[in-house]
Amino acid sequence: MNANEIMIKTIVSEELPVSEKFEIRKNIIRGEKKGKRLCVVTGTHGDELEGQYVCFELARRLNEHPEKLRGSVEIYPALNPLGVDSITRGFPGFDLDMNRIFPGEINGHLIENTAYKIVHDLKGADMVLDIHSSNIFLREVMQVRINVQTSDELIPYAKMLNTDFIWIHDAATVLQSTLAHSLNSIGTKTLVVEMGIGMRITREYGNRLVNGIFNMMNKMGMWKGEIPTIVEPLISTDGEVIFMNADVSGVIIPSVSHSSFVKAGDVLCHIVEPFEGKILQDVLSPVDGFLFTMRTYPIVYEGSLIARIYKSTKN
Repeated sequence: MNANEIMIKTIVSEELPVSEKFEIRKNIIRGEKKGKRLCVVTGTHGDELEGQYVCFELARRLNEHPEKLRGSVEIYPALNPLGVDSITRGFPGFDLDMNRIFPGEINGHLIENTAYKIVHDLKGADMVLDIHSSNIFLREVMQVRINVQTSDELIPYAKMLNTDFIWIHDAATVLQSTLAHSLNSIGTKTLVVEMGIGMRITREYGNRLVNGIFNMMNKMGMWKGEIPTIVEPLISTDGEVIFMNADVSGVIIPSVSHSSFVKAGDVLCHIVEPFEGKILQDVLSPVDGFLFTMRTYPIVYEGSLIARIYKSTKN
């Protein structure tokens, strides 16, 4: 086997109207020695583009030093290629959130059958990284999100990824239809990475995550190259997450930077009324903590999510 063997494989191919074709492909990069299998997937939501840069940079670095890779890395840049092409969050024409129909159905309609094929193609990997961005309304710090049911097994891997935060979620019904839940349920370890903002690419986050991926590969015995310094993340099991929502509708004027540490009483933003120049609400932090989610879209309505703050119980 050649040390820089690269293979493009089509895992879904279906004819569409007007002489078009729906295809999902992956790039398989194999080292010269057998080893573990790491899969990196993204583009499940068509308006989440942060993972596109991660796929590019990961493949570029692997191609520079293929002799240092042991095992295989499989890169899936777009699980929803029609959504990525049209900048549509869901699957165009079906009005479906693709990350709410896993594990799919072999005899189902196009999207259900696609979900089934994706799960069975990823099944058996030693690790799957499912990369997401936020939507166009919110900006997220680099974080790993883990279901509490799999946290004991997955937290050690999550700490390798060079993110700022690990958020342990309580079990919820909606998670049962996601790709990560479906794969973890059949024994394929899967981590969800969330970072940045919808329809944008944040190169700083992308580079940091790729550094974390190489660190993980090193710890898994897959990579023999140099490893950059990795940051130690905050973990939500050491505290609680505070959700902040708007009390009124209006326009947000931010007062603090995203991904900063705030004190109780700090003004996070003002919600204003531009017609008469009135401040309708001063949004104050209720706790000392780490601001890991912040509203970026300026228009809010009563009840809109403004921020999430991690309050640590450690001194």
